[in-house]
Amino acid sequence: MRGAGSAAVSEAESGPGPGAAPAPAPAPAPADASARRDTPEALRQEARERDAADPLAPLRARFLLDGAGPAAGSGRDGPGTGTVYLDGNSLGALPLSVPGRLARVVEHEWGRLRIRGWTEAGWWEAPERIGERIAPLVGAGRGQVVVGDSTSVNVFKAVVGAVRIARAESAGRTEILVDAATFPTDGYIARSAARLTGCTVRAVAPAEVPAEAGPSTAAVLLGHVDYRTGELHDLPGITAAVRAAGALTVWDLCHSAGALPVELDAHGVDFAVGCTYKFLNGGPGSPAFLYVRRALQPRFDSPLPGWNSHTDPFAMDPEYEAADGAARGRVGTPDILAMAALEEALTVWDGVDPAAVRAKSLALTDFFLRCVAVHVPDGEADGGGRRVTVRSLTPAEHARRGSQIALLCAPQEAAEEVMEALIARGVVGDFRRPGVLRFGFTPLYTAFADAERAARTLGEVTR
Repeated sequence: MRGAGSAAVSEAESGPGPGAAPAPAPAPAPADASARRDTPEALRQEARERDAADPLAPLRARFLLDGAGPAAGSGRDGPGTGTVYLDGNSLGALPLSVPGRLARVVEHEWGRLRIRGWTEAGWWEAPERIGERIAPLVGAGRGQVVVGDSTSVNVFKAVVGAVRIARAESAGRTEILVDAATFPTDGYIARSAARLTGCTVRAVAPAEVPAEAGPSTAAVLLGHVDYRTGELHDLPGITAAVRAAGALTVWDLCHSAGALPVELDAHGVDFAVGCTYKFLNGGPGSPAFLYVRRALQPRFDSPLPGWNSHTDPFAMDPEYEAADGAARGRVGTPDILAMAALEEALTVWDGVDPAAVRAKSLALTDFFLRCVAVHVPDGEADGGGRRVTVRSLTPAEHARRGSQIALLCAPQEAAEEVMEALIARGVVGDFRRPGVLRFGFTPLYTAFADAERAARTLGEVTR
């Protein structure tokens, strides 16, 4: 694999990433692994040993990971058998307790309590209550996270709210900086927010933000992890630089919440948003979350002042008066069925240390890159007979890596066909144009045997 030598560095060489625990990663490589030569059989044996030693391995049993795929193995849910699911960065797997919870909500709360569900089943408080479950996963203290609406809607609230605060302090702050490689919707929303607030939008690379933020900057909207390449951006450093410039930060945590420690409070982030259907496993279209730093909450002027965020919703007052705290981020009636599924899904995190999840994520992605280097070697090293080669776009350094690996195909137009062939053989990832294969590693349920089989299958379909 071109570039695999630099991409597949060991855990020891690159050190821990942001927020990683100082202790060794869960499921460390066996003591004699460094003396081994990476061969297909050695990697399979190492995967078995790592899975056996992994303290997070029991969490896999909390998810529905069926073995009904086209390449199903003998073990229904055993690591490396059945369907290998590496698309949790798009949609997380189903926690096993969710169907029962939804059945109770539908049959008892909706079916029997009916309107009384708002009070007797706690429906009304769900946005804040579920926010408190998410808060420790993103390093937020109590009263700063509320759940509801989509990521896009929350980005709009956060960006407009940030600009209004900044411009109240200095009318000359008329520019919004956005990540030049951001997920398209964030850019669309930023431009709409700019039109609403009389600002302009300028796209810059995240690494350039500290130098580009200045007296005219009102807000900076950035993705924590690049959705295409898996690159992790420097949230602490960029946030500090933006604060020093007098502007406010809005971080999109869609590809980091649930995959690595974020520490919003510790790093002084102003606003953050994130979806819950990826690494938080909340289900398709599950409601997003909004974080508003406590000190900013009294000045947060939401552009969507719905009745749910009124200080006295049932007064039906024609004049809007914002509620205190995170409730200011609410808009309309919460989606109770989706909320219930998310709340139950979040119980899989009970007793789980996000730092241990981060450590396993780094170990898994390191191991996957080593396996790819063995199973998908350079075309030249393969005697010139390989139909497709790949190289990693994901940074080798742990401090710059999220929880996915992005491989660029050569030729690029082969990527979709390669992914289709992988899925047909029971290895599920996805691709992004032009030519990028994405493999998301969710440490709560991804095993080292899954990583090894995915790379081995990739080698088979690219020949």
